[in-house]
Amino acid sequence: MPYFDAASAAPLHPVARQALLAALDEGWADPARLHREGRRARLLLDAARETAAEAVGCRPDELVFTSSGTRAVHSGISGALAGRRRVGRHLVVSAVEHSSVLHSAADHEGRGGTVTEVPVDRTGAVDPAAYGAALREGTALACLQSANHEVGTVQPVAEVAGLCREAGVPLLVDAAQSLGREPVPGGWSLLAASAHKWGGPAGVGLLAVRKGVRFAVQGPADERESGRAAGFEDVPAVVAAAASLRAVRAEAAAESVRLRALVDRIRSRVPALVPDVEVVGDPVRRLPHLVTFSCLYVDGETLLHELNRAGFSVSSGSSCTSSTLTPSHVLKAMGVLSEGNVRVSLPAGTTEEDVDRFLDVLPGAVAGVREKLGAPAAPGSAAALPASLVVDALGRRCPVPVIELAKVIGGVPVGGTATVLSDDEAARLDIPAWCAMRGQEYVGEEPADRGSAYVVRRLS
Repeated sequence: MPYFDAASAAPLHPVARQALLAALDEGWADPARLHREGRRARLLLDAARETAAEAVGCRPDELVFTSSGTRAVHSGISGALAGRRRVGRHLVVSAVEHSSVLHSAADHEGRGGTVTEVPVDRTGAVDPAAYGAALREGTALACLQSANHEVGTVQPVAEVAGLCREAGVPLLVDAAQSLGREPVPGGWSLLAASAHKWGGPAGVGLLAVRKGVRFAVQGPADERESGRAAGFEDVPAVVAAAASLRAVRAEAAAESVRLRALVDRIRSRVPALVPDVEVVGDPVRRLPHLVTFSCLYVDGETLLHELNRAGFSVSSGSSCTSSTLTPSHVLKAMGVLSEGNVRVSLPAGTTEEDVDRFLDVLPGAVAGVREKLGAPAAPGSAAALPASLVVDALGRRCPVPVIELAKVIGGVPVGGTATVLSDDEAARLDIPAWCAMRGQEYVGEEPADRGSAYVVRRLS
């Protein structure tokens, strides 16, 4: 079964497996002890630290290993904010950061700090000028991901880092999606990453803090990892993480070219094979292995199950696949269609045959889901309807509100309106996106007794 969800967790690299097994025999002891076994474990830990430091472009004594990438982000943000408390309590983040960054921002705000969320364009990228404008006196820390985890868009980290340097503000870069695949942009002050994203074992993150950055560890003090990561180091896992990072970096140049060509094929073929699809993310400034697209009139969870039954493991940012029934914050910030969202992220070794078979399966899977939901086969005429029509979709989840709108819009006179009543959070995003795809006018959202009223004017 082809696994196309490397952005969530990459398969364990063969080098990681070999290193892990070897380190289980050699690196099991406490690296803080002076006996022979402890010194052996310390040598392995120090060598792994040097390897990781070289990969991110820092000194070994600036890097510590954590229990996860999320822990690295949380520790990095809290430590930098605490270290610069005298400067101020203002934090700047982009609207499409990983949830670990946004959760830290919410926690900071709950403790009396302030947060500015910089918007992104429809490709998911921040405007460096807008990001720079968010920096102000009292800004303690800025955060920007190297590349987006849902749509693959690469952020202008170097430009933003220059603006932060001019403002005297440290920049934390979440490099989880790019480390090992792309060169790490320079200019950062703190950097976080996670081993299971590049093919290392889960449970290993890294946090690098440049010398000179004011940093105050939060929580009880610990003598390990410079006090920045409490607890006994998992030396075998760290060794495996560093070994796989070295291996994927050595393979990255050739593998990136190969995977980019496969993703280009998906980006171009999906809209040709499946009607009413929006491919999202920057088509050029993007990660080589990741592509995301959304399908009108499709329940994302059902589509993922259909693709899984056909042998493909993919993921989604659709609200239909989440327990909260709210659309992905990334897709929402971009203002793109969220329903029927599919994220394809190819692991190393993916073949052309795997991609071609996926492209063969996808049209039938989408068509089958649309048929089950009673989606209109194509835009067309409908029975004559009043010039002002109300569509009651209350209590019905995506993509039903959009489907009901599509069924009736053809019967509304040109210039007339259809008002969709919906209490589904995704409607706020998907109805405007449907209007843009269908050439209709989205008039706006109005309050209603329940949910919201979304007004659409028929233009053609």
